[in-house]
Amino acid sequence: MSDKPVTLAAVTGAHGVAGEVRLKLFGDGWESLKPHKAFNGGALTLAKVRSDGKGGAVARFAEIADRNAAEALRGTVLTVPRASLPPLEEGEFYFSDLLDLAVVTDTGEPVGRVKAVENFGATDVIEIERPDGKAFMVPLTREAVPEWDGERLIVAEGFVD
Repeated sequence: MSDKPVTLAAVTGAHGVAGEVRLKLFGDGWESLKPHKAFNGGALTLAKVRSDGKGGAVARFAEIADRNAAEALRGTVLTVPRASLPPLEEGEFYFSDLLDLAVVTDTGEPVGRVKAVENFGATDVIEIERPDGKAFMVPLTREAVPEWDGERLIVAEGFVD
Protein backbone atom coordinates (compact mmCIF):
# COMPACT_ATOMS: atom_id res chain seq x y z
CA MET A 1 0.00 0.00 0.00
CA SER A 2 1.32 3.40 -0.99
CA ASP A 3 1.61 6.23 1.52
CA LYS A 4 1.25 8.92 -1.14
CA PRO A 5 -1.70 11.27 -0.56
CA VAL A 6 -5.04 10.41 -2.15
CA THR A 7 -6.82 13.02 -4.26
CA LEU A 8 -10.50 13.38 -3.36
CA ALA A 9 -11.46 16.42 -5.46
CA ALA A 10 -10.22 19.28 -7.62
CA VAL A 11 -11.23 22.94 -7.57
CA THR A 12 -12.91 23.88 -10.85
CA GLY A 13 -13.50 27.55 -10.05
CA ALA A 14 -15.14 30.09 -7.79
CA HIS A 15 -18.78 29.91 -6.72
CA GLY A 16 -20.36 33.25 -5.87
CA VAL A 17 -18.52 36.23 -4.43
CA ALA A 18 -17.86 35.13 -0.84
CA GLY A 19 -14.95 32.72 -1.45
CA GLU A 20 -16.72 29.42 -2.05
CA VAL A 21 -15.31 27.04 -4.67
CA ARG A 22 -16.83 24.47 -7.03
CA LEU A 23 -15.36 20.98 -6.79
CA LYS A 24 -15.07 18.05 -9.17
CA LEU A 25 -15.28 14.94 -7.02
CA PHE A 26 -13.18 11.81 -7.44
CA GLY A 27 -14.73 9.81 -4.62
CA ASP A 28 -18.08 8.59 -3.41
CA GLY A 29 -19.90 11.93 -3.37
CA TRP A 30 -19.62 15.17 -1.48
CA GLU A 31 -20.30 13.47 1.87
CA SER A 32 -16.92 11.72 1.58
CA LEU A 33 -15.24 15.11 2.06
CA LYS A 34 -16.98 15.90 5.36
CA PRO A 35 -14.83 13.70 7.65
CA HIS A 36 -11.70 15.54 6.51
CA LYS A 37 -11.07 18.92 8.09
CA ALA A 38 -7.69 19.59 6.47
CA PHE A 39 -6.48 19.08 2.90
CA ASN A 40 -3.10 19.34 1.19
CA GLY A 41 -1.06 18.81 4.32
CA GLY A 42 -3.06 21.34 6.33
CA ALA A 43 -2.89 24.16 3.77
CA LEU A 44 -6.69 24.23 3.39
CA THR A 45 -9.17 23.89 6.26
CA LEU A 46 -12.68 22.80 5.30
CA ALA A 47 -15.29 25.10 6.86
CA LYS A 48 -18.34 23.65 5.05
CA VAL A 49 -19.29 21.57 2.03
CA ARG A 50 -22.56 20.80 0.23
CA SER A 51 -23.79 19.18 -2.97
CA ASP A 52 -24.01 21.36 -6.06
CA GLY A 53 -26.93 19.26 -7.29
CA LYS A 54 -24.96 18.24 -10.40
CA GLY A 55 -22.66 15.51 -9.08
CA GLY A 56 -20.06 17.92 -7.71
CA ALA A 57 -19.79 20.01 -4.56
CA VAL A 58 -19.45 23.55 -3.30
CA ALA A 59 -17.01 24.14 -0.45
CA ARG A 60 -15.75 26.93 1.74
CA PHE A 61 -12.24 26.90 3.16
CA ALA A 62 -11.25 28.98 6.18
CA GLU A 63 -8.25 30.43 4.32
CA ILE A 64 -10.27 31.69 1.31
CA ALA A 65 -12.03 34.99 1.97
CA ASP A 66 -13.22 36.24 -1.43
CA ARG A 67 -13.88 35.37 -5.06
CA ASN A 68 -10.36 36.33 -6.20
CA ALA A 69 -8.77 33.94 -3.70
CA ALA A 70 -11.29 31.24 -4.68
CA GLU A 71 -10.56 31.73 -8.39
CA ALA A 72 -6.82 31.47 -7.68
CA LEU A 73 -7.44 27.90 -6.41
CA ARG A 74 -8.76 26.76 -9.82
CA GLY A 75 -6.97 23.52 -10.74
CA THR A 76 -5.87 22.78 -7.17
CA VAL A 77 -6.35 19.15 -6.18
CA LEU A 78 -7.51 18.33 -2.66
CA THR A 79 -5.53 15.54 -1.08
CA VAL A 80 -5.62 13.72 2.25
CA PRO A 81 -3.21 11.22 3.77
CA ARG A 82 -4.07 7.69 2.71
CA ALA A 83 -4.09 6.63 6.38
CA SER A 84 -7.08 8.93 7.02
CA LEU A 85 -9.28 6.94 4.62
CA PRO A 86 -11.26 3.80 5.43
CA PRO A 87 -9.72 0.46 4.48
CA LEU A 88 -10.46 -0.72 0.95
CA GLU A 89 -12.57 -3.79 0.30
CA GLU A 90 -11.30 -6.62 -1.92
CA GLY A 91 -11.07 -5.40 -5.52
CA GLU A 92 -11.38 -1.69 -4.61
CA PHE A 93 -8.69 0.88 -5.35
CA TYR A 94 -8.12 4.61 -5.49
CA PHE A 95 -7.68 6.27 -8.87
CA SER A 96 -4.50 7.83 -7.50
CA ASP A 97 -3.03 4.29 -7.20
CA LEU A 98 -2.99 4.13 -11.01
CA LEU A 99 -1.59 7.59 -11.77
CA ASP A 100 1.92 7.59 -13.23
CA LEU A 101 2.13 3.77 -13.41
CA ALA A 102 4.20 2.41 -16.27
CA VAL A 103 1.98 0.86 -18.96
CA VAL A 104 2.97 -2.25 -20.92
CA THR A 105 1.08 -4.50 -23.31
CA ASP A 106 0.16 -8.04 -22.36
CA THR A 107 3.17 -9.10 -24.45
CA GLY A 108 5.47 -6.89 -22.32
CA GLU A 109 6.01 -4.03 -24.79
CA PRO A 110 6.38 -0.61 -23.08
CA VAL A 111 3.57 1.80 -23.98
CA GLY A 112 3.83 4.85 -21.69
CA ARG A 113 2.43 6.02 -18.34
CA VAL A 114 -1.03 6.48 -16.84
CA LYS A 115 -1.78 10.19 -17.12
CA ALA A 116 -5.36 10.31 -15.78
CA VAL A 117 -8.39 8.28 -14.82
CA GLU A 118 -11.75 9.68 -15.91
CA ASN A 119 -15.38 8.64 -15.83
CA PHE A 120 -17.67 10.05 -18.49
CA GLY A 121 -20.70 8.06 -17.33
CA ALA A 122 -20.39 4.54 -18.71
CA THR A 123 -17.19 3.20 -17.14
CA ASP A 124 -13.85 4.38 -15.82
CA VAL A 125 -11.38 5.28 -18.57
CA ILE A 126 -7.59 5.42 -18.30
CA GLU A 127 -5.68 8.04 -20.27
CA ILE A 128 -2.25 6.77 -21.26
CA GLU A 129 0.52 9.10 -22.39
CA ARG A 130 3.16 7.74 -24.73
CA PRO A 131 6.80 8.89 -24.46
CA ASP A 132 6.23 11.22 -27.46
CA GLY A 133 3.48 13.05 -25.51
CA LYS A 134 0.58 11.65 -27.54
CA ALA A 135 -2.20 10.16 -25.43
CA PHE A 136 -4.97 7.63 -25.92
CA MET A 137 -7.72 6.20 -23.74
CA VAL A 138 -8.57 2.67 -22.68
CA PRO A 139 -11.67 1.52 -20.77
CA LEU A 140 -10.90 0.22 -17.30
CA THR A 141 -12.40 -3.21 -17.91
CA ARG A 142 -10.94 -6.70 -17.35
CA GLU A 143 -10.83 -7.23 -21.11
CA ALA A 144 -8.78 -4.07 -21.77
CA VAL A 145 -6.77 -3.95 -18.53
CA PRO A 146 -6.31 -7.53 -17.33
CA GLU A 147 -4.14 -6.54 -14.34
CA TRP A 148 -2.06 -3.95 -12.55
CA ASP A 149 0.02 -3.68 -9.42
CA GLY A 150 2.05 -0.99 -7.70
CA GLU A 151 4.65 -1.03 -10.48
CA ARG A 152 2.82 -1.31 -13.79
CA LEU A 153 -0.50 -1.54 -15.60
CA ILE A 154 -1.02 -4.12 -18.34
CA VAL A 155 -3.15 -3.25 -21.38
CA ALA A 156 -4.36 -5.90 -23.83
CA GLU A 157 -2.59 -5.48 -27.17
CA GLY A 158 -5.86 -4.92 -29.07
CA PHE A 159 -6.61 -1.79 -27.01
CA VAL A 160 -3.32 0.00 -27.65
CA ASP A 161 -3.80 2.90 -30.04
